[in-house]
Amino acid sequence: MNSEATPGRERLIEQFKADGLTVMFGNPGTVEQGFLDAVDAAADFQYVLALQETVAAGIADGYARATGGAALLQLHSGVGLGNGIGMLYQSLRGHTPLVVVAGDAGVRYDAMDAQMASDLVAMAKPVTKYATRVTDPRSVLRTVRRAVKIALTPPRGPVFVALPMDVLDELNSEPVLPATVPLTDVAPSPASVGRAAELLAAAERPVVLVGDGVSLSGAQAELAAVAELLGADVYEVDSSEVNIAASHPLRRGQTGHMFGPHSKELVGGADGVLIVGTYVFPEVFPELENPFRPGAKIVHIDLNAYEIAKNHPVDLGLAADPRQALRALAGVLEQRLTPARRAAAAARIDERTRERARAARQASPDDDTPMGVFLRTLAERTRGDLIVFDEALTTSPLVTRHLPPERPGDYHLTRGGSLGVGFPGAVGAKLARPDRLVVGFAGDGGSMYTYQALWTAVRHGIDAKFVVCNNRKYRLLDDNIAQYWRERDIAEHPFPGSFDLSRPEIDFAGLARALGAGGTRVEKPDEAAAAVDRMLAHPGPFLVDVQI
Repeated sequence: MNSEATPGRERLIEQFKADGLTVMFGNPGTVEQGFLDAVDAAADFQYVLALQETVAAGIADGYARATGGAALLQLHSGVGLGNGIGMLYQSLRGHTPLVVVAGDAGVRYDAMDAQMASDLVAMAKPVTKYATRVTDPRSVLRTVRRAVKIALTPPRGPVFVALPMDVLDELNSEPVLPATVPLTDVAPSPASVGRAAELLAAAERPVVLVGDGVSLSGAQAELAAVAELLGADVYEVDSSEVNIAASHPLRRGQTGHMFGPHSKELVGGADGVLIVGTYVFPEVFPELENPFRPGAKIVHIDLNAYEIAKNHPVDLGLAADPRQALRALAGVLEQRLTPARRAAAAARIDERTRERARAARQASPDDDTPMGVFLRTLAERTRGDLIVFDEALTTSPLVTRHLPPERPGDYHLTRGGSLGVGFPGAVGAKLARPDRLVVGFAGDGGSMYTYQALWTAVRHGIDAKFVVCNNRKYRLLDDNIAQYWRERDIAEHPFPGSFDLSRPEIDFAGLARALGAGGTRVEKPDEAAAAVDRMLAHPGPFLVDVQI
């Protein structure tokens, strides 16, 4: 590469481009002004402007999830990093590979404790895999390459690099080279696979627990093959991508998100448990005692060795690529399963298939609420050919009933617990997949965290669609406190006033129009179909406020 010295701010952009990071999401600030001036002049490099750092971080998260690669995020010094920390926590929990940079005034000012001075690295560490600050002009690109490598190496996640202005102003002659990301598609040894098969093959009530490590590895087919050989129920744990098709007869849904006893109830009867690409268990209020029954044989496969047996003991832990491990496990099970075990597995699959058919026949008539009609019409008009970014929360079961997550890449669920990812996530996903229809669903409360994302979509011509699931409250908090009352024998009484969002009423469609997008409101079921048609026909970002 060219070794002629150029200002570090310009050379940094070339490094980003060498790593395929040609889109930067951010919000500008004074201490980054020289760098952003260079960004503006750079060829083949796009800056996507958000009105607040939380929005920029959410768009970057959605973009990375939709591309399957890294995304580049620029935050403004300590104040901007502070704004983005909640969304970075979302990315950390979801293992999104974000490369986050923020400027500061300069190394020369460290002793002055001046305006906006803060320890950026200390702020970033709790919500990133790796956080550092460049202080030597000769190590800017080296440090960035290291950060990119760490972000993309499983367990993937956000990384942070602080870039002082004076360091970027210095001439830089570092070579521009793409970062080297180690290959991690490692297979377990034959002996360990044999041991896993031995532990699982004898199970009469097998269960498989899966998370997004399956999706990252592209192991959906291999997972289904192992589950079918075992006849094992499959539960998704802390899952936000498509790890097994919603229509698969062995898929039983998610384990608990809030309360450990729910997960314990699902897995407590299993005598053989295979955990792949996740940790157990991620609830807000987890079960402190071991939820598995005594004597249950447990095998845990993950590239992230830290998660294996982190909370509960296992009989065998394999630090290996899920796709390679599951493929090998399926091969050994094919050889070792007795005819009786195969027949029992087939019988369990038949039973689950019949249960699904009965449930479909006994299902209540189509929901004729405004949201039910809206979703049914959207499914009919699109034939399910769309990408859903789901932060609908309490409305999510209805969303996935009509728009079931079937194909990898077509569904992204919020994760991490912080609100506000739904709308910016949809913007990022649409920018990454401009050929696809992308619809972001968010509750009325969650949408207001990052409503400015619509402005970014309009500014950059990103034709995402948005749906507000409007129940005029933080409904999830209603549900959670009701559980809290039951556990403590507290009599039911009115929900706290802080959970209510009905006063004053928010005009979501009006807000969308004020930000340059189209918008309409659905109050009655007979208005829903027309709203879907307007949304799909509108040439640009469009929002529908659906009353629940």
